[in-house]
Parts: sequence; C-alpha cells; structure tokens
Amino acid sequence: MKLRLLCVGKTTETYLQEGESVYLKRLKHYCSIEKMDIPELKNARKLSREQIKKAEGELILKALVPGERLILLDENGKTFDSEGFSKKLQVFLNQGGKGICFAVGGAYGFSQEVYDRSEGKIRLSDMTFSHQMVRLFFLEQLYRAFTILKGEPYHHV
Repeated sequence: MKLRLLCVGKTTETYLQEGESVYLKRLKHYCSIEKMDIPELKNARKLSREQIKKAEGELILKALVPGERLILLDENGKTFDSEGFSKKLQVFLNQGGKGICFAVGGAYGFSQEVYDRSEGKIRLSDMTFSHQMVRLFFLEQLYRAFTILKGEPYHHV
C-alpha cells in the first residue's frame, strides 16, 4: 500500500530536510512512501485565516488520489504512544484501499471541507511544534511503528 505525507509549505531548514531524507529512505524498506509539498499561498497576508484555510484546503483535496484515505495530523486528534500508533497503523493497512495520505496543514489548520473528507485525526503531542518539525517527528514515528510491527529492535520498551 502506498503511503503519502502531504504538507502545506516546504521544509526550509537543512537539518530537518536531512532528517526527513533519512526516515524516508528507511521507510522504503517497509512501504512505498512519498512526501509531497503543496506550495504556500502567495499574497497570504492579504487573506483572512478562514480564506487561507479554505484555499489551502482546496489544494489539499485536489492533491488527493481517488480512493486514498486521508488522515490529518491535527492538534484535536487522538494521541497514541508509539505502540498504540503501530496498532492503529496496522488497522489502517488492513482496511486496504488505494493508499493512505497523512496531511500536515498550514499554520491555521485545515478547512472544514478537509475535515469532512478525512477519516481520522492524529495528535502527536500536547506540546506545540513547528509544522516543519512535525514532518520529521511523524516520519520517525511512522518508521518506529513499522519496526514495532515487524518485531525489530529499533523500539525499546
């Protein structure tokens, strides 16, 4: 099954780009994975928060592959420990479909249309992280989840 990480904006910090590359390469051992960046809106300063969320939402929905399941990385999502997330990932994988798209929204979150289209929300932490850091943290947790599912020694209890 194909997995995608869909992100509003691109990662600009070199150290984060390098970290993403490390985990994307490691994940290829377990799944087909792609990271896709949606360009940030031009002239966003002239738009309200709701207009930004709506415009970004349209771009997110347009980027989805027909039949792909959409899971949002969202501050109002369900939290998991690493083992719990690995079990949830297995549920997602068992449900089949064309693929799973995990989405990281922009600074103001997602539009209502994106929430309506999604099949779940995951919260990484009670702490607030930059959207660029969330990408790396999520890729590491995704890698950790696969190693847990395979019984490999990366995750120590």
